[in-house]
Amino acid sequence: MKLNDLVRRIDHTGASDADITAITYDSRKAGPGALFVCLVGAWLDGHTYAESAYRNGCRAFLVERTLVLPADAVQIVTEDTRAALAVIGADFYGNPADKLHLIGITGTKGKTTTALLTAAIMTEAGLPCAYIGSNGVDIAGVHEATANTTPESLELHRLFRKMLDAGVHHCVLEVSSQALRHHRVDGVPFEVVAFTNLSEDHIGPGEHPDFEDYKCAKRRLFAEYNARTMVYNADDPYSTFMREGFQGEPVSFGIQSPADYHGGNLAQYRSETALGIDFVCAHGGAATPVRVMSPGAFSASDALCAIALCGAFGVTPAQAAATLAHTPVQGRFEVVEGLPGRTFIVDYSHNGLALTSALKTLRAYQPHRLICVFGSVGGRTQVRRKELADASSAYADYSIITSDNPDNEPPEDVIRDIAGHMAPGAPYACITDRCDAIYAAVKMAEPGDIVLFAGKGHEDYQLIHGQKQHFVERDIIKEACAKLQK
Repeated sequence: MKLNDLVRRIDHTGASDADITAITYDSRKAGPGALFVCLVGAWLDGHTYAESAYRNGCRAFLVERTLVLPADAVQIVTEDTRAALAVIGADFYGNPADKLHLIGITGTKGKTTTALLTAAIMTEAGLPCAYIGSNGVDIAGVHEATANTTPESLELHRLFRKMLDAGVHHCVLEVSSQALRHHRVDGVPFEVVAFTNLSEDHIGPGEHPDFEDYKCAKRRLFAEYNARTMVYNADDPYSTFMREGFQGEPVSFGIQSPADYHGGNLAQYRSETALGIDFVCAHGGAATPVRVMSPGAFSASDALCAIALCGAFGVTPAQAAATLAHTPVQGRFEVVEGLPGRTFIVDYSHNGLALTSALKTLRAYQPHRLICVFGSVGGRTQVRRKELADASSAYADYSIITSDNPDNEPPEDVIRDIAGHMAPGAPYACITDRCDAIYAAVKMAEPGDIVLFAGKGHEDYQLIHGQKQHFVERDIIKEACAKLQK
């Protein structure tokens, strides 16, 4: 594609008829024929890597300011390279999003579970649906990892093209506040959008300066993207704020409040090794029994949101219920079958709020003992470690403090920090190696116990000294159980 054609829809200065065969914002991939886009982030400025891209053979640059580069380097200057990337990325891949039915989900909690359940229901109902979010990308059963909950716009359009090529015409995306704030989904033609809930999160350096900024970033999905349908949580007090400016069809779901899709008669179920929640979905004058393979009222709420989203495409609650009855969500209250009478759960709860919610939910199932295995990411604040310690001290009968992506911080230091915040008298052990911690938890589990392995969730690695080392928690749990049964 000619560079002049590629930049025709953005405001810019500079011109060239050079052939562009690739677009990248990674200088290591910027070779001959590539357009190197200098993105400005919270911590890194792509302009500082332009020289490296030039040395790799790149001669075309999209910049926000003119750089000192050799004369044969073409510089296209635009006001915001990130906003421009959303436009040129779509054009480069032939605007594939225009041929897709796109579902966007935002909110503080529940995005991943709701999105994955939605994709499963749609696919089983005969509408093959791709997924993009925290658990990576899934297109027709082919999985790939992503660096962010919502990838950069260029990656999104590459994935949209891949969907069309695979014959997949529906896609559900988790839309993060950062994606909305930093132009990753600019111009994406969302057909149906959803709001799960809102609470304080992602506020701090490199993220949102305050809750108001976070809240307003979320609302952009509903006020600026002209979707035909908005599914919203009638139980959440911020739904009214989120609906301001939305011009399409509103569809509500809720448990405590009247709603188009209402969940009632919630009841816990627990088998010898698993647990979850049953409820009745009332919609359109019909009542449909639903069983969800994860515990807590929030699981019912996530399922209701998924049912409502699929309803926007003609899928009935009965069809949705049939899928939900056998669909777990990887790394989100995921039950790992292991030893008779014991329930092992892998969950992504990696901050104080999430861990408190997870433990309180499991406590309601009246376990013989509730055991919590957790740690904290290296390089994070003392505040998060204190919150995690407070949560496990308050709601677990026994805690095992271990590693969780220590990266360049000595794991012993992280564990010592957490242990220093454990409540007096709260029983716990410190085991540095997470694999050893898992084996210890499985070995100590007694009939009736629930063991929560918190923090890793869907991740298939441990981040140690900047390197991702293969680590799949559910596999290690199964391995430990198998060894104990020999």
